[in-house]
Amino acid sequence: MSDIHIDDMYYPTYIINMKPVQVLFHEDLLAELDTDAEVRLRGRSSVLRELAVDYLKKRRQSQLNSQYEAGYGGCTEVHDELAGWDEEGEWPDR
Repeated sequence: MSDIHIDDMYYPTYIINMKPVQVLFHEDLLAELDTDAEVRLRGRSSVLRELAVDYLKKRRQSQLNSQYEAGYGGCTEVHDELAGWDEEGEWPDR
């Protein structure tokens, strides 16, 4: 396990702005995680932080998509002021 370390570039910032947490992993999952080259290079914490950020971004985007769908999903009519504009553009062939 001596190959695992904290991302040295940001270490001082992490000390000031981070809080330690305890997370439970199945032994097999942890062993597989520890065999990954990027995990050994950057450290578990760095990789898990990145995964948490990605998860939250994905979750937020999903929530926004749901809100758009709820707000605009039932709107199938084009209002009178926009009538005819859909025929004006040139659309690329797919």
